[in-house]
Parts: sequence; C-alpha cells; structure tokens
Amino acid sequence: MNIAKNMEAIFVAIIAIAAATSLATAAVPKFRAAPAASAALVAPADQATMHTVYVSAKRLSAAEKAAL
Repeated sequence: MNIAKNMEAIFVAIIAIAAATSLATAAVPKFRAAPAASAALVAPADQATMHTVYVSAKRLSAAEKAAL
C-alpha cells in the first residue's frame, strides 16, 4: 500500500538513476580496431583457405513436406 502512494517518487528516482548512468557511460570510448602490429597475423585474402561444408542428404519430396 505504501508503494502505491510513492509511485511518483519511485519513478523520478529511476529516471534520475538512468540519466546518471547514461552520463557516466557516455565517456567510455567506442570499440577500437586492433593495432597494426597484430595485422600481420591475418593471412592475405589470396592465401586464406575457404572452409566448405558438404551436405549429402536427399531433398524431401512435396508429399514428404506436406506430411510434416
């Protein structure tokens, strides 16, 4: 019953906390790319191997699809 009487104060407190949190996290720098020194670990595109997946399963017929 006491919470119902103080809903406005609770709402204002929640908004104040959310505003303070957004201001506190606004100064955090964005994600930055890795330094150029670690770029040597990445293989060039012409030397990179492409992984492929081969699926050897038969396709369902229209009747089998309808049964699902």
